[in-house]
Amino acid sequence: MATKKRNLKKPSAKATQSAPATGTATAQPQAQPDPTALSIGDLKNLSTILDVASTRGAFKANEMAGVGFLYNKLQAFLAKVAPEQPEGAKAEAPATAEGK
Repeated sequence: MATKKRNLKKPSAKATQSAPATGTATAQPQAQPDPTALSIGDLKNLSTILDVASTRGAFKANEMAGVGFLYNKLQAFLAKVAPEQPEGAKAEAPATAEGK
């Protein structure tokens, strides 16, 4: 039985040297934000969600103490870390929330 020679081309040394570098090995990786990290905006949204859910009766009576404790703790944290708003912005914020 005759065997056929397989025509497997190996890249020559010249071809590998002239190939353009992709730059992935030598390039500095860009810092990407952690997708699981929580921001101040996320915590404000959580506060709003807790408020809306409790208004709509999503929590049982025996769960309200835990939800209220967490809500108060979250509000205190946000007040501590959130940048101070100008007096005009503080006056506008409740007016727009009540209009909804």
